[in-house]
Amino acid sequence: MFGEKKPFDSGKYKNKEAFLFLLPWILGVLLFTVGPMIQSLWLSFTDYSIYSEAKFIGLQNFIEMFSEDRMFKHSLLITLRYVFLFVPIKLIAALLIAVLLNQNVKGMSVYRTIYYIPSIVGAGIAMAVTWKIVLSRDGFVNEFLRIFGLGPFDFLTNPKMSLTTLALMGAWQFGSAMVVFLAALKQVPRELYEAGDIDGAGKVNQFYKITLPMISSTILFNLIMGIINAFQVFTQVSVITNGGPADSTYVYMLHLYRTAFESHRMGYSSALAWVLTFIILAFALVIFKSSQKWVYYEN
Repeated sequence: MFGEKKPFDSGKYKNKEAFLFLLPWILGVLLFTVGPMIQSLWLSFTDYSIYSEAKFIGLQNFIEMFSEDRMFKHSLLITLRYVFLFVPIKLIAALLIAVLLNQNVKGMSVYRTIYYIPSIVGAGIAMAVTWKIVLSRDGFVNEFLRIFGLGPFDFLTNPKMSLTTLALMGAWQFGSAMVVFLAALKQVPRELYEAGDIDGAGKVNQFYKITLPMISSTILFNLIMGIINAFQVFTQVSVITNGGPADSTYVYMLHLYRTAFESHRMGYSSALAWVLTFIILAFALVIFKSSQKWVYYEN
């Protein structure tokens, strides 16, 4: 009827309030992520050196990359080796420490904090410099090994050891993956372990038959995140080895950085960045496809 009041729709106003709260984040993503990505994609098809206007050259950057740039292939190979060293070490270390920290022991919160600290302080330049000093020929590690009649070892100056050393240093920051694993372990039903005890399954069998399948989705998450981080390794390499010795640690991101900020080839470096993006995407898609065979979902 005329003049009848409409019912108050609270959901309509809640949606508006939610959008207003999300607006700063949406603007941030559009301005500082999506916008630069679109600009970078355009620059990858240009010859741009900061000092001159961008000149469209089509696929020339990509043709040069795959046919003429020797360091592109070398840096990609070094990065792949780093990924296959770093990711398994980090995942195994994070999972084992998470299992240990999942025990009902007095003061466990203190131990969890201690093991998480490296992830807070371990990625900065200051920590990289510290590692460089500690692992030098006259550093603490070699001095400690001399007590047992070992060394000294050239951890950072031997081409056969440098990349492995950097991978171990990177894996030292396993705190974030450990916390995620620990949360997943807390969600495994205790009834499954009790059933395993009744069936006579030992701790090792329970770990392989119960724990791993139940946290397989978390393993998938940490695996993907580890691969993404490993492909983008830069700070430690730049500060500690700067690609040496003999280009044995010349990773992809270091090549991209030098191309952009030393050679001032911004268009070519943008092309390098997009190739890396698609390589990471390809790895992720392959892992997601294979996860259908080894990841367990309760539903």
